[in-house]
Amino acid sequence: MTQIAYENSGKSKLDENSNPLVSVIVPFLNTHKYFEEAIESVLAQTYNNWELLLVDDGSSDGSTEIAQQYAKQYPEKIYYLEHERHQNRGASASRNLGIRNSKGAYIAFLDGDDVWFPFNLNLLVGHLNSQPEAAMVYGSTQWWYSWTGNSDDMTRDYICNLGLQANTLYKPPALFIPYFLLQSAITPCTCSLLIRREVVEAVGGFEENFRYIYTDQVFYAKVALKSPIFVLSECGAKYRQHPNSSCAVVEKTGKAFAARSNFLHWVEKYLSEQKVEDPKIWQALRKALMPYDRPLQYRLLTSTLHRVNQIKKLGKFILRLTLPVFIRNWLKVQWQAKV
Repeated sequence: MTQIAYENSGKSKLDENSNPLVSVIVPFLNTHKYFEEAIESVLAQTYNNWELLLVDDGSSDGSTEIAQQYAKQYPEKIYYLEHERHQNRGASASRNLGIRNSKGAYIAFLDGDDVWFPFNLNLLVGHLNSQPEAAMVYGSTQWWYSWTGNSDDMTRDYICNLGLQANTLYKPPALFIPYFLLQSAITPCTCSLLIRREVVEAVGGFEENFRYIYTDQVFYAKVALKSPIFVLSECGAKYRQHPNSSCAVVEKTGKAFAARSNFLHWVEKYLSEQKVEDPKIWQALRKALMPYDRPLQYRLLTSTLHRVNQIKKLGKFILRLTLPVFIRNWLKVQWQAKV
């Protein structure tokens, strides 16, 4: 499979790539309640060579005024962008607008309701600089409930387990199957990654047909299919959990099943367009699509497997009750010897 190639030099890189300009893209839509905290977390970064592009997706709650005020206050660092006629075009189109207007060698993303720890950019830049083969680096994220200040939420925060060996470079398409098809690994949060500009441009940015849900998974799928990715152990960002987030709304309205189906069928089309022939990828995709394309067969299969497992458990229980201890021990030794 052809990997995406990129140059290690360019006019946007500074100080021979030891201190590259980072373009931070923040799309926002009616995040007035959280927006200033997100912006302030960028201003608080210990890594200083960044530009911040605040991309308005048609806000009507006062978020626009907040963004414009910060752009006015920091004209050399912060820039305000919006779609023509202040349209609402979705998160993917907003990120693409920010990317087109950015100048950085590296690109980072932060949603208007999430925040970074002060060391986040320093951490990510250091790892991407030290991994010249990597197209992207990312770490884990803190699921953040305690922002509410409610006593019930104070102990709910946790750092997600990525389900992968950390501090490891994964060459393509190693992450494609566990990320997007088997879901045995958690895809990175957009607030926890840093990616080279050349790679973003090579994959064509974000797919604008995906407006709010699966926007990041579609983008990562394109990157992971052809580019090496470095996974680190550290956590540098907090992902705010609240009932008005895109993911929460999709779950609440019962649209998660349809959204997953739409994503997997996009993957199927994209793999065909990219002429991917890896049988393991196609086998995993067919397995992932079964609940959506063949729901009856999927229910019968899962029901049968469940019954088989129950029978096995029952059989083991009966053997433990009926067989003498010395026979059970002998059988155990014989089984371990074969394994």
